[in-house]
Amino acid sequence: MAGEQKTDGGKTEAYESGIFPTGTARLAYPVPFYLVAIFFIVFDVEAVFIFIWGVAWDELGFPGLVHITIFIVILLLGLVWLWLKGGLEWGPTKGGSRF
Repeated sequence: MAGEQKTDGGKTEAYESGIFPTGTARLAYPVPFYLVAIFFIVFDVEAVFIFIWGVAWDELGFPGLVHITIFIVILLLGLVWLWLKGGLEWGPTKGGSRF
């Protein structure tokens, strides 16, 4: 509108700090790094609950033992399910693709 619009290759190139890009700007982070972070959080919280249960064992008694046993069994069942689904595998499998 206000003037002639000329575009050339130099105007459409990405430029940052004098370094021209050599590849794609998107970096693909492997999924296992996110899985490790989630596993760490889950098992860290589990460890905190078990430690608190151990400290309060005298006051909780047998009902506390039943509750912590149910808690641990649920977490172990989740871990077994995750293992069977292949969520703990880091690299390519013998059959090719993981998914």
